Amino acid sequence: MPSVLVTGAGRGIGRAIVEHLALTGWDVIAGVRSEADAESVAAIHSQRISTVILDVTDAGHIDALEAALPPRLDAVVNNAGIVVAGPVEVLTSDDWRKQLEVNVIGQFAVTRAVLPKLRESRGRVIFISSVNGQLSSPMLGAYAASKFALEAGAEALRIELRPWRIPVVIVEPAQTDTDMWRKADAMVVDVEAATPPVQRALYAKHIEGMKKLIPVSRKLAVPPTKVVAVVEEALTARNPKARYLVGLGNKVQVAFMRNTPAAVRDRILARVFGVPGRV
Repeated sequence: MPSVLVTGAGRGIGRAIVEHLALTGWDVIAGVRSEADAESVAAIHSQRISTVILDVTDAGHIDALEAALPPRLDAVVNNAGIVVAGPVEVLTSDDWRKQLEVNVIGQFAVTRAVLPKLRESRGRVIFISSVNGQLSSPMLGAYAASKFALEAGAEALRIELRPWRIPVVIVEPAQTDTDMWRKADAMVVDVEAATPPVQRALYAKHIEGMKKLIPVSRKLAVPPTKVVAVVEEALTARNPKARYLVGLGNKVQVAFMRNTPAAVRDRILARVFGVPGRV
């Protein structure tokens, strides 16, 4: 049976991917951050799922990864990720480092660690990105920057690995019905609390707009099964695409926004996110 390493497998999209692949015959190594998550995920299918404690920003965990993997590895799904939200002016250098360490540096650290096995198996590399890998949004600048960077690295890697016929695939979901969106209200409260008083006043309408957008985003969120289906296609297609956008609405949004003049696109996004026209 084919084997796959899935990072960020403790919850959300990662857990859904692990469950589906295990039930369809894959041997899955689930990268999780705690023993509690390891126990919970392994219980889904004890014969098909093994776990490894894997914080993608921990060099020790990365170094120990090879010993935790089976002799043959057919794929890696780089799913681990976080959202650091807030106005670009407000985010500290540490905020940026945290965002990039998890969403970019950690993803490529894992990929480097498993590439020798994937070269032997002629396996493939999957990166879970986001629609924000092509379109940036106010209040999500650091997150979008991390996804733009992830996709740039993946594009280069795909070409570099051509001699070994190792496909590198980007999967771009939009809003997905996971605990991240269910807890988004608390995230905005945290953003507001972390913003210094002077800047909190400056960006009050931006923050209020983000609060109002969350319920709308929840209504538009697709079930994780849609993302899982695309990941399965990326893993099994004879000739996988370089990039998969999840959902028709996502495809229409990206096509429209990428072909819209910047001034018009800015006005649309400002309106959607509640950014005031003038102060």
